[in-house]
Amino acid sequence: MDSQAQVARQLAEVFRRNGYVRRQNPDRVKEGWAVYKKGDEIRLVTSSEDELERLRALLMAAGFKPGKPYAQGAQYRQPLYGRRQVASFLALIESAL
Repeated sequence: MDSQAQVARQLAEVFRRNGYVRRQNPDRVKEGWAVYKKGDEIRLVTSSEDELERLRALLMAAGFKPGKPYAQGAQYRQPLYGRRQVASFLALIESAL
């Protein structure tokens, strides 16, 4: 596979192109788990299944555990769940700048 620096650069490129962060709403957490189940999450968007597979390989090469991808419209979303993974991912792509 690629070097860690190359992996970080490629992940940063995908994120800058059309990725986004979803943060947990602390006010909603008070409502309880039965009502509000959202946590911190990164969503990376790809335009093809091939690109999705390459993205998943990059995430795993960087030591992340990607969530289950899903289709939305003509695109694919690859989530990365959890506050720790979100923080690690953001630190990784920031180091790639």
